[in-house]
Amino acid sequence: MKHYAIIVAAGSGNRMNADIPKQFMLLASKPILMHTIQRFFEADPFVEIIVVVSKNEIDSWKKTCEQFSFTIPHLMQEGGETRFHSVKKGLNAVNKKSIVAIHDGARPFVNKTLINRCFMEAEKHGNAVPAIPVNESMRRVEGDHSEPADRSAYVLIQTPQCFDSEILKDAYDTDHKNIFTDDASVVEFHGETIHLISGERENIKITYPHDLIIAESILKKYFPEK
Repeated sequence: MKHYAIIVAAGSGNRMNADIPKQFMLLASKPILMHTIQRFFEADPFVEIIVVVSKNEIDSWKKTCEQFSFTIPHLMQEGGETRFHSVKKGLNAVNKKSIVAIHDGARPFVNKTLINRCFMEAEKHGNAVPAIPVNESMRRVEGDHSEPADRSAYVLIQTPQCFDSEILKDAYDTDHKNIFTDDASVVEFHGETIHLISGERENIKITYPHDLIIAESILKKYFPEK
């Protein structure tokens, strides 16, 4: 079955406290987003990659690709007001029955094993969403009161989240709701049961400045040739 990868890179990255969105910041001398695109191309050279960026960044990204001689094929789509709207616009470029992976542009350390496992499990179950256990103590907070929470009842969700294209498009044929925190929540609202699979600890999302320090270490250990 055909595979698509929608890489969402339209966020502003305010929490990074930088002048440019985090996905365009340099990691080992090239933009984070290029590392992310490269991961999918390495996992499957035939995957059709759709990169969603904000309208104001389209020309800048094209120039950046020229500057870094970045030639991995990808289609660009204009982003929307929220992540939900950006994914919805990215889905406009999915025109064949397929499995669609949706991935964060600032999550550059997804490995080929996880990517291929997500696609394979989605073919079997209609969707596949990677998750990792919570490894720290948790408390539930309500106002000024807090109480211990059973961390074994929770998992941390990652991307890529993979879905049958028909299910995904039907799910996104709705209006945005505040409960939509990721693609799995949209598909679940549509009536589907979410199939969780094991994620990877190194598959971090770069969000805060200190994440770049961690990212350099991960890059050296797990992707030394890059």
